[in-house]
Amino acid sequence: MNTCSRRTFVLGGLGAITGRGATPYPFSLGIASGDPAPDSVVLWTRLAPSPLAADGHGGMPAADVAVEWQVSTTASFGKLVASGTATARHRDAHTVHVVAGGLAPDTEYHYRFRAQGHLSLAGRTRTTPPPHTAGRDLVMLFASCANFEAGYFTAYRRMAEERPDLILHLGDYIYEGAGKPDHTRKHLGPEIVTLAGYRRRYGQYKTDPDLQAAHASAPWLVVPDDHDVEDDFAGRTRLDNIPALSATGWRARWTAAYRAYYEHLPLRPSAAPTGNGMRLYRRLHWGRLATFHLLDTRQFRAAQACGGGWKTCAEANRPDRSLLGAAQERWLLDGLAQHHGTWDLIGQQVFFARQLTARGTANMDAWDGYRTSRDRLQQGWQDRSVRNPVVLTGDIHTAWANDLKSDYANPAAPTIGTELVCTSITSRGDGSPATTIPIKAANPHLRFYSDRRGYVRTTITPTQLRADFRGIDAVSHPGAAVRTVGSFAILDGRPGVHPL
Repeated sequence: MNTCSRRTFVLGGLGAITGRGATPYPFSLGIASGDPAPDSVVLWTRLAPSPLAADGHGGMPAADVAVEWQVSTTASFGKLVASGTATARHRDAHTVHVVAGGLAPDTEYHYRFRAQGHLSLAGRTRTTPPPHTAGRDLVMLFASCANFEAGYFTAYRRMAEERPDLILHLGDYIYEGAGKPDHTRKHLGPEIVTLAGYRRRYGQYKTDPDLQAAHASAPWLVVPDDHDVEDDFAGRTRLDNIPALSATGWRARWTAAYRAYYEHLPLRPSAAPTGNGMRLYRRLHWGRLATFHLLDTRQFRAAQACGGGWKTCAEANRPDRSLLGAAQERWLLDGLAQHHGTWDLIGQQVFFARQLTARGTANMDAWDGYRTSRDRLQQGWQDRSVRNPVVLTGDIHTAWANDLKSDYANPAAPTIGTELVCTSITSRGDGSPATTIPIKAANPHLRFYSDRRGYVRTTITPTQLRADFRGIDAVSHPGAAVRTVGSFAILDGRPGVHPL
């Protein structure tokens, strides 16, 4: 890979600082890093001086563009540890995915880009500890469900201010719907079904300064959910036909959505789409402290039982139904059997614990609609003597802390794991200060609930995982405060949540 000197990089970037750039500023969508390893991290940016251009190309010409990058241990970039040049290609909407290698383990770095005479802002990132050491304590934040129309992304700003080691995003990074005039902010254009439309929607979201701040603060791990493609889709099945699409049109929408997702997130090249799908389930080791098992609960699932929705549905008990697909189920259980880290953190999208209404109905889009699949996983980690299985969940727009039971019908059954559910960044609007579990009588294993928007801050040590549920006072106006609305500990070898 070609390298550039620090002198060339800084002098070339002077135009961006002084306003004398030869072209419009191309880094309007910020920068990002992700998928860290002991010796490398992914660096991302996209050149888009006009990010809302209808053709999805961000105001860039058809030509490919050279983009220089730098990594340093200091914010001043006085000493470079890695640098090079990548190509932002027109066919990829001028996005760049650099795997910056040769880095030291368990180390904080700063990075930045230069292109067309302009210098990007700098970001902070880090590598993971060596594979066979515990490393320092890990501060990891996780979040999901950022609907641009539903409010301001203040939660992202507050996440950046925490200066975490790692951010986990569990899906619904964008929403695909048409603009609605009665919302706090408005999507541009109709519901998106084309590659140009998805690229433009990412452009609208990624111009948000709070989202940019969160990306610049730490490396991210990302997995998509339904709204990154289409609401409540299941495998290759649509739950409805709105907007009306032929089978060919649906395949084209699927392909476009996943391509745009890869283009706009800091994913390794191994995740690049092939055909009509992506390999997004993957594993990341944080030394011997924690193993992240990131799941894809959309591409490989069976269709929702009984047509979806909240139902009492015998079909949900069929043993041939899987939320993950057979290959991903095997992959997860094989990984859990490795016992590599003190904590096995299963990052996924939809509510895992049983959640029944007083009438006995359950959400067919969540794991309650795939009960034997959930049973196989829970029995699988018991059979493999997994010490600390913790499921991390998004999707539901409210925060929960749950005990996972060997038999949900028996409140006295052993607790065999823990689930932490983050609320949304904005979806469902401001919410309320409510913390009373609305369906507690039917679900005694559900231990905490909050209706505020926000995120979860976890502090992970060899002896406990502390979870602080962080709630934003309001998302209907920018700049609201954040506060802790509940704190719990999961103790090593003692599954379940313990209030603090």
